[in-house]
Order: sequence, then C-alpha cells, then structure tokens
Amino acid sequence: MTSFADGQDDDRREPTMSLTGWRRFVDSPPATFDLLSDEAWQQLSGADRESYDEARINHHSELVVVRTSTVLEVAKQGRLLTLLNRREISARRGLIVSGAWTTGKSTALKQLGRTHELLVRQRFPGQDRIPVVYVTTPPKGSPRKLALEFARFLGLPTVKRGYNTTDIADAVCQILIDARCDLVLVDEIHNLNLATAAGEDMSDHLKYFTEHLPATFVYAGINVERSGLFTGVRGKQIAGRCVLINTGPFPYQEEWQGLVATMEAALRLHQHRPGTLIELDRYLHRRTGGMIGSLSHLIRAAALTAILDGTEAITRSLLDSIPVDHAAQGDAGQATA
Repeated sequence: MTSFADGQDDDRREPTMSLTGWRRFVDSPPATFDLLSDEAWQQLSGADRESYDEARINHHSELVVVRTSTVLEVAKQGRLLTLLNRREISARRGLIVSGAWTTGKSTALKQLGRTHELLVRQRFPGQDRIPVVYVTTPPKGSPRKLALEFARFLGLPTVKRGYNTTDIADAVCQILIDARCDLVLVDEIHNLNLATAAGEDMSDHLKYFTEHLPATFVYAGINVERSGLFTGVRGKQIAGRCVLINTGPFPYQEEWQGLVATMEAALRLHQHRPGTLIELDRYLHRRTGGMIGSLSHLIRAAALTAILDGTEAITRSLLDSIPVDHAAQGDAGQATA
C-alpha cells in the first residue's frame, strides 16, 4: 500500500517562541512535494487517496518562503551588523524592521535568524550553542513579562513569585552568554509604547538585556515610527543605535510578477494550467493591495479549496470566492480584471 504519511497532522510545528519550536523551524527543509502521474493519481482510492490529499494540503498550508527584496535586505543588513558587533564592547548597533500589516516583517526576521543559526552551526559543528533567540513583545506588558518571554523561550522551569525581574533577567542572560547567543530577534515591538509609563519601564528592561548580552538585537513591528517607539530620550537612544528598514506593499512591477510566478510554480494540483496565475497577476495585485501576506493567503487558500472540492485547479472564479483579510479587501475594493 502506498503511504504519504510524511508531514501529516502529527507534524504540526510548535511556535517559534520556544527553543524546541525554533530549532524545529531551523531544521525543517523547504516545502517540497512530488505529484504522482495522472494515471497513478486516478488509481488511488480510499485511505491512499485521503493520505495523498492530506500530504498535499500540508504542502500548500506551508508552500514556499519567497525571497523578496525585503527578506534579502534584512538578511544583508542583519548579517553585516552581527559582523560589526562581533568584537564590540560598548553600545552595539541594532536593526528595526517596520511596516504595515502582512508586508513580510516576521518572515524576514525569522529567515534572518534561520540563516544566521545555520551559519553558526557550520562554523562550530558539534557545539550545543543557542545562537539565536526569538521572542515577541508582550501586549500591555511589563519588565517581568518581557523577562518571562526570554525564560519561556529557553524552557526554564516555572518562575516562582518570589523571584524579582532582575533575578529572572540575570538567569536568562547567564544562560545565553554561556550558550554563545549572538542574535536576539524581538517581534511585535510596536507593543512597546514609550509614551506610557509601562512602555518606558519595559524599554529600560529591554535595554538591560542589550547591555548584558553580547548580541545583535533585531526588532520588527507595525509602523513603529508612529507607535511611540522613538519618543523622548529613550526613543532617541533606540533611533541612534538602530538601522531602520521599512516594508510596504509591492508595486505592480517585475518583482510582484516574480512573486506570483514563484508561488504558482510551488502548486501541486493535477488540473491546474501553468501560467494561469501569472496571467492574473494584475488582478491578484488589486485583490491583495500588493501585500505579500495577503497574496500568500489567497493562493494557499485557493489551492486547499481546489483539493477539497476536487477541481484540482485555481481559476479566476475560485479566487473570487476566497475572502482575503479585511485590510487588503478594504484597500482593494471589488477587484476586476
């Protein structure tokens, strides 16, 4: 009996905000799947057909990480900063990735971390290092909650109430120093608003980490220039130490057309006519407002629908039936060819 069990539901990934989940993300190979011939596909039945379709659903739920200009620029600047900071003993330079929703900020951040960790493993084989930490800034957070995010990533035992924030932070820093951590990724940084007292306290504590860890800090957040991150003396310190990369919707140009072509090439559908999405690239730009996240959602959702309903092809009418996120839909309005 044919088996397509690899990558099915028991292979769901843990969140990358834990060391186990992060390492699994780093170790995961790119999404690939080989289609059966039409003849072999037609002969599948029962459990084999269900298993085959489930494996394709998993493939399309992940699809490919498109190396956009944003991903490449963040990788370039992040790599440069880690090299510049390698021997630095005073204030280290950082990086901030800022932009609207679904413009690829988190993807770029994680790809930077993945690339860096693989380079470190290659350079120091066999060493049990933790070269990268990935955490998110807690909403309405506090210094203690921020410290706990680092502790949670490392899988430290549940912190007792008697431990103060500095105790937790010191324990985290010592572990990361011993593990040779040299890149810290902090997502959702827009949750840190320096216009509030809580935001100031959390900023001071984040600064504590930057001063006690010999690492490069890279942040990502939604329109951080407008979120209060650069407010006041603390904000000016952050602005003076960080390179800023802005993300945004892609214009309808050659890169957008390349993104659509790359995603279409990753489809694994039996009746899909190659080139269909390329011909619809202008329509797709209108539907998604040029947002890479919205485009990925639309194409993946259409592919899953085509498998589930048996049509095995993405068409304009199918795409019309797939809702996109409210922000993209509001910007695009009712798309027309």
